[in-house]
Amino acid sequence: MNRCSAAILGVEGPVLTSAEADFFRTANPWGFILFARNVIDPAQLRQLTSDLRGSVGRNAPILIDQEGGRVQRLTAPHWHQHLPPLDQAEWAGAAAQRAMWLRGRLIAHELRGCGIDVNCAPCADLASDTTHVFLRNRCYGSDVATVVKNARAMADGQFSGGVLPVLKHIPGHGRATVDSHKNLPRVSASRQTLKETDFASFRALSDLPMAMTAHIVFEDIDPAHPATQSAVMTDLIRNEIGFGGLLISDDISMQALSGDVATRSRASIAAGCDLVLHCNGDLAEMKLVVEAAGDMSDAAETRAQKALLLRQVPDPIDIKAARAELQSLSMAKQG
Repeated sequence: MNRCSAAILGVEGPVLTSAEADFFRTANPWGFILFARNVIDPAQLRQLTSDLRGSVGRNAPILIDQEGGRVQRLTAPHWHQHLPPLDQAEWAGAAAQRAMWLRGRLIAHELRGCGIDVNCAPCADLASDTTHVFLRNRCYGSDVATVVKNARAMADGQFSGGVLPVLKHIPGHGRATVDSHKNLPRVSASRQTLKETDFASFRALSDLPMAMTAHIVFEDIDPAHPATQSAVMTDLIRNEIGFGGLLISDDISMQALSGDVATRSRASIAAGCDLVLHCNGDLAEMKLVVEAAGDMSDAAETRAQKALLLRQVPDPIDIKAARAELQSLSMAKQG
């Protein structure tokens, strides 16, 4: 089989079109990512995930952002609504790790039931009073120890449910005071401060199989480039933080980045990203991304294969009992 393109791509709507299928068959992206625009109900979603894998002729990974709270692509009435992660952890108090494990396990159960096997969570970014609202309650805590424990529990719950976690946003997005979907955040904290705080949570979770980059500039390290497009930051992620897994760019179409999607894609791959993530489902843009990103490198292929080997059949669990337990922990603060 031909080598995969160094890309993860979206689709425009809830049904795979013939034009998209033809393009994917030729382009052979490593995987796909889904959004609310692609979702109607479980039966439709199962058909879409099956069709996507059929278009490339293999069991390609299919990703989604099912964090809970504001970032939840599968919603009621067909799927369970989860609290924002920060609220979940705070409300559960001393039982936060158990709550986050249950959350991960239950989310994985729903995703697997629709053919989705990779979830872009947990976030290991540190929340603070200045963290932009687009991110703050998506965090798992405000100190390294809390974030690491809760994020590890969420990841383990997903593993148990047969869904691979994607750690984000490496090497740390918590100091962003603007929304990177719209603007490029810049951070002035010293490298030493970042090493002791923002980077530390990712270092403790560096054994996870996949991570998504941050579109953010750390001025004391590389004032000219956002982390996604910084060879300096990639070296730091690989060597100082110690992340050896598959490194995926955040959405290449976010406005934190400059230039067209082809320029952005080339810069991200050149900096050391293994894969370019393109989310908006625009077919013309996807063609540019695939051409610019090229095929996956040998090292990227090796990391990808290692990650996919961790996909497992879900461990047995009483889903009804797990839901009841998580509900009781979600109400703990009120009790």
